[in-house]
Amino acid sequence: MGTAWGLVIIVFSLLAWAGQAMSWLAPVRAEQWSLTEGEEYVEPVYYADGRGEAVWDTLSLWTMLAAGVLLVADSSSWGYFGLVGGGMYTYFAGRGVFTRLAIQRRGYRIGSTRNVRVGYTFLLIWGVIGVITIVAAVVALPTS
Repeated sequence: MGTAWGLVIIVFSLLAWAGQAMSWLAPVRAEQWSLTEGEEYVEPVYYADGRGEAVWDTLSLWTMLAAGVLLVADSSSWGYFGLVGGGMYTYFAGRGVFTRLAIQRRGYRIGSTRNVRVGYTFLLIWGVIGVITIVAAVVALPTS
């Protein structure tokens, strides 16, 4: 179970981290690959928020990737990274979903229907992975 879950964490956290890194460091390429919407397709404030979010996520979401690598390596320290990374991903997903819903409800543009749907899907996946990882980390950490 540990190795399999570690691989799930690695794959999905690498998608999130690399996507955000690309959105920060190569925004034109990220738009070409539909990782983010072009500025002309979304509200200006939403676009600016996405750029700032990409920087912060690149700097912080590596913790979940580290948890997955440590779990596959059977390191007992994976649980500490799992708690932090799981918390980051749960926050990342929750903020992403609820912010987008609030903006959409007010009639503001946040991207094409297809891209918004894909965004919600991945945010929900990352949130579930975050919660499961937190629970697994709590169970794995020493109790005394």
